[in-house]
Amino acid sequence: MVTKIVMKKRPNTSNLKKLQEYEIFSGLSEDQIDQFCKVIKPIQFNKDDIILQEGNVGNSILLLLEGKVEITLALTLQMNRSQMDNREKSLIELSSDNHPFFGEMSLFSDDDKRTATVKAVSICLIGRLDKKDFFKICNTHPEIGYNVMQNISRVLCKRLKQANNNVLKLTTAFSLIIES
Repeated sequence: MVTKIVMKKRPNTSNLKKLQEYEIFSGLSEDQIDQFCKVIKPIQFNKDDIILQEGNVGNSILLLLEGKVEITLALTLQMNRSQMDNREKSLIELSSDNHPFFGEMSLFSDDDKRTATVKAVSICLIGRLDKKDFFKICNTHPEIGYNVMQNISRVLCKRLKQANNNVLKLTTAFSLIIES
């Protein structure tokens, strides 16, 4: 069961300064970032809580404000006609020290499904930015929207390159095993 403690207050001035360090807000002024501060909802998760579940519908982008999370992906294999192997593969552990954001793919995909599971490794404070609020800011303030979309695109490109590199390493290793 996921335990969430929703905090009523919006991020304060120190959180505004903290948000400036997130790549998604790179190049934005404090006033522009404050547009997002007004709608970001802080949520606390306890250790071992599932923050996002792979396959569930999503409608938000999440910022890791405090704590550590682990991102995993299901490796579902059919062993035989009646048996499935549903192991989880740990992809990465993220710390708030690196100012990560995740869940952004649900903002842009047609089915809005989460592509991985995110689990709290420690007590975490997450800033949730809902899809409707995100696009309202981007549409109302095109200069902000352009900057933020460019920042998200840059991060997605980095992640895609890393995923491609990982697939290449995996297929190379697999080929070497088969050939020997």
